[in-house]
Amino acid sequence: MVKALTDAACRKYAPAAKRRRIRDALSQSLFFVIEPSGHKAWQMRFRTPTGRIGKLTLGPYDASGRELAGEPQIGQPLTLAAARRLATAVHRERALGKDPIAEHKARRARQRVELIDRGKNTFAAAVRSYVEDYARPKQRRWPETARLLGLRPSDLEPTADGLVQRWQDRPVIEIDGHDIWSVVDEARRHAVPGMAARRKGMSEARARALHSALSGLFTWLLRQRRIATDPSTSLHPPAAPKARDRVLTADEIRWFWKACDSADAPRVPGAPKPFAPLLKLLLLTGARLNEIAGMVHEELRGDGTWHLPGSRTKNGRPHTVPLPNTARELVATMRGDSGFLFTTNGRTRVSGWSRMKARLDAAMLALAREERGPKAVIAPWRLHDLRRTAVTGMAELGIRPDVIELTVNHISGHRGGIAGVYNKSELLDERRAALERWSLHVAGLISGKRANVTQLAGGKVRRGKA
Repeated sequence: MVKALTDAACRKYAPAAKRRRIRDALSQSLFFVIEPSGHKAWQMRFRTPTGRIGKLTLGPYDASGRELAGEPQIGQPLTLAAARRLATAVHRERALGKDPIAEHKARRARQRVELIDRGKNTFAAAVRSYVEDYARPKQRRWPETARLLGLRPSDLEPTADGLVQRWQDRPVIEIDGHDIWSVVDEARRHAVPGMAARRKGMSEARARALHSALSGLFTWLLRQRRIATDPSTSLHPPAAPKARDRVLTADEIRWFWKACDSADAPRVPGAPKPFAPLLKLLLLTGARLNEIAGMVHEELRGDGTWHLPGSRTKNGRPHTVPLPNTARELVATMRGDSGFLFTTNGRTRVSGWSRMKARLDAAMLALAREERGPKAVIAPWRLHDLRRTAVTGMAELGIRPDVIELTVNHISGHRGGIAGVYNKSELLDERRAALERWSLHVAGLISGKRANVTQLAGGKVRRGKA
């Protein structure tokens, strides 16, 4: 027969060889549990919404006889009266359609997140985990992300005066929107902490880069349940850059091609000169800068095609480039012992882009003034504008838009949506013809004689006299 528990009885109950569970007649589903070790606690047992019998430990038994001043909470030491009151509250939650056991487990999970060892959840440790576990395996430009957050990509150690050094011992759960706004604004006005500014004055590009890196970090921490809220969401992202529309003119293409031979730094006789063929390939293929700069011998095939793996393309899709004759001749001039085609030291891919661009611009301007006079100027342009110039030039030659998009591996417009999902044709012959036509057109611009280009059936190209 179930009897009503009393404080005197609870104090006197002795442990046995096995756990004892004694039911309270005055409170539905409430049990007094005595472990073999002598530990005493309150427990409820009832059927959950899934139909199974669940148990909920309310807290240890409080034999002091002193009642709590406030409402009893799960996990506190509880007297008999407090345990009965808490059991009544639990049943009320059940009557309202809630699941007290599931909610208690969720509360405990949140508490575990909050009680993570501070040494393991500091900003420094969080950034290192993010770079090692997420950015490095999944992002092509993870070294830049690491630098923005304050780590050297080579060994993941803090950079001098970088964010990791600045916030090294701060728990990530204490970093709020004000902190993020402050460093993003600092990047906008001066420089990213720990990184030298390439140009003085205000820069929305620096602000966007740092905001993107911090947003990626805190989004990942939120998914990993290491923070409860993402502080970066309270900030408006820096203004997006204006869409560029710069395309090199026919004269600029001619000056560019001739100036490419001045793009390489003066070196000892016989030293490799990678920039001239690399720059010309950018114009002839419309490929992205990093794709050509990272070209290796294994990506080239004997049939004149260049095969990029998905790990080296922006959209993650493998891409085949049928190189036109002029492009193949340029590639052939760079065959050396290194894995990279375009290298200055035989070990790593080519570098020194800013100095190279300055030499290229100076050489182009000299050619322009030689033709047009000392007051001639060339509007500022970037290397990525060569890709836009190639796409625009092919369009002006009458090449179909879907062929152009496949040629430069750009998935949108004609190859987006349903067309991109169901139309898997590679149109390799059409792409080969498109790049050959564009190459011959560029040759005509360089020579000053317009190339008479005719496209034949099957994607073949015939060139006649102008």
